[in-house]
Amino acid sequence: MEDPATPPTAAALARLEAEVTTCRACPRLVAWREQVAVERRAAFRDEEYWARPVPGFGDPEARVVIVGLAPAAHGANRTGRMFTGDRSGTFLYAALWRTGFANQPTSVSRDDGLVLRGAWITAPVRCAPPANKPTPAERDRCRPWLDRELALLPAVRVFVALGQFGYQVLCGLLGVAPRPRFAHGAEVAAPGGRTVVCSYHVSQQNTFTGRLTEPMFDAVLLRARELAGLGADVSE
Repeated sequence: MEDPATPPTAAALARLEAEVTTCRACPRLVAWREQVAVERRAAFRDEEYWARPVPGFGDPEARVVIVGLAPAAHGANRTGRMFTGDRSGTFLYAALWRTGFANQPTSVSRDDGLVLRGAWITAPVRCAPPANKPTPAERDRCRPWLDRELALLPAVRVFVALGQFGYQVLCGLLGVAPRPRFAHGAEVAAPGGRTVVCSYHVSQQNTFTGRLTEPMFDAVLLRARELAGLGADVSE
């Protein structure tokens, strides 16, 4: 039974989360996420893995949505929260804290006290894929979850696309056509007065090589705040 004090948007998102986390629509992804949870990485051998589809996370009144690719096998597939427990998340959440979207700079577990303000984090694919590469069929099968999720976030004005995969899916959902070429920092107008802001993905492949630096990513998030009408003061 739902708590009558729970805001309608939060209640609807919770119902969607319950559906997402029980999905078994993609046999390859189900097998992989569960295999990883059994074999585990040595550093996490004593932990119980989430090993289910990972729901979105954040502020139900978000004005900015951050869209990645898919859960990492030993990150979100282990912890059950997007970008939590891996190096990509370390980079992302520190930036969200610096730019006023998060109450703390770290994200290590679902119950670590992290709270997002004005932001929601999600992905087009909800299960960890082998080699971080979902197939087109898996992407398309998972797409309705993101479509339904975004429909439950009516305050959103800005979408931050982390990488080309998320950008392409977002443009399809939002009706952006023709789709401009992806480029870090690019801003793309979407129907309804919304905007997609592009960024290189926060993967180690980009952050460890210097292709994506902290100042570069902070600039994208601060621009997202500005476009969303959240103001420039991030000190609170």
